[in-house]
Amino acid sequence: QVQLVESGGGLVQPGGSLRLSCVASGIIFSSYPMRWYRQVPGKQRELVASIISGGSTSYADSVKGRFTISRDGAKNTVYLQMNSLEPEDTAVYYCNVIYRATVYWGQGTQVTVSS
Repeated sequence: QVQLVESGGGLVQPGGSLRLSCVASGIIFSSYPMRWYRQVPGKQRELVASIISGGSTSYADSVKGRFTISRDGAKNTVYLQMNSLEPEDTAVYYCNVIYRATVYWGQGTQVTVSS
């Protein structure tokens, strides 16, 4: 059974950094596009970053130059390195994959950027 387990969220001051991790079981991450989303109350879930099997990445305009998505195939883990964090980055961040026509989400990890 596919499971995604996220970690790395927390409270950080503006300008700080966090690295989120998403560890998969029941699936080989490198074979599928992986995505990070975020959501705040009252708003649509927003696509933040994605990485495809070939390693190409894409980012939302709001995080370009600050966030980096990567993966470690040996650890079956996808990461989101977040630098120069802003209060507007505060959200619950989710890992996502579509496998055999089923959408899987991690449990979400809270990122709060505040002074």
